[in-house]
Amino acid sequence: MAAGMDGSRCRAVAVAGGKGGVGKTTIALNLALGLCRAGQRVLLLDADLGLGNVDIMLGLEPRYNLGHLLRGECSADEVVTPGPHGLGVVPAASGVAAMAGLAGGERAGLVGAVREMAEDYDFLVVDTPAGISPQALTFSLAAERILLVLMNEPAALTDAYGLVKVLSREHHRSRFEAISNRVSGEGAGRSLYRHFAETSDRFLDVSLGYLGAIPNDPAMTRAARARAPLLDHAPTSPSAAAIGRIARSLFDGWTVPAPKRLAGGESA
Repeated sequence: MAAGMDGSRCRAVAVAGGKGGVGKTTIALNLALGLCRAGQRVLLLDADLGLGNVDIMLGLEPRYNLGHLLRGECSADEVVTPGPHGLGVVPAASGVAAMAGLAGGERAGLVGAVREMAEDYDFLVVDTPAGISPQALTFSLAAERILLVLMNEPAALTDAYGLVKVLSREHHRSRFEAISNRVSGEGAGRSLYRHFAETSDRFLDVSLGYLGAIPNDPAMTRAARARAPLLDHAPTSPSAAAIGRIARSLFDGWTVPAPKRLAGGESA
């Protein structure tokens, strides 16, 4: 990613999950706001191109989205919608089938456009699509750090493993970081992480770090129903505190070097 206005490099984080419904968008959105609260300039990209909902979760009514940008109906600057606490939001189109099936050249062009948008920011947080679609892989590979959302459900863990397998064996990404979501406590979160890490270590040549656990908290459901960010709707809730800690760890512990990338975000 390009350098920011003060000469610092914009740091790109992809929040990924093999299966839909694991809380990926909620975590991406609130991590972005947590970084804003730490004084960082943050751009949040909704990369679920055909079924985006970040703007809905924030209660925003954007004039433009990525569909307009790809059709040349707005500029890169115009597609950035102001969000709370100075957050910049790049909305995806919703219910537009063509957006979910972009060709490789279109995806590469979109990654390039996002890099231009991110020039004035310290962090780019990407809410990636679920699964192993070309869109999900492209935006994960274009980031320096891939945060993998884990949930203690067989299908969710199987799909998360499948995503890591594809990214590691076919695209040579060897470093991932896990967030255990909707667990009963920190102990359960670490246990879930260890179980997944042991399987990954046994069958895949990857390194899996641990960022923390987010408890199963009804405040998250209430915030979603209110179309408000968790960190604003229930700032003292256990889940908000956990996400805040993870956001601070991203800000304080940025030591992961950028992977080598080809044009358009594909890894070398």
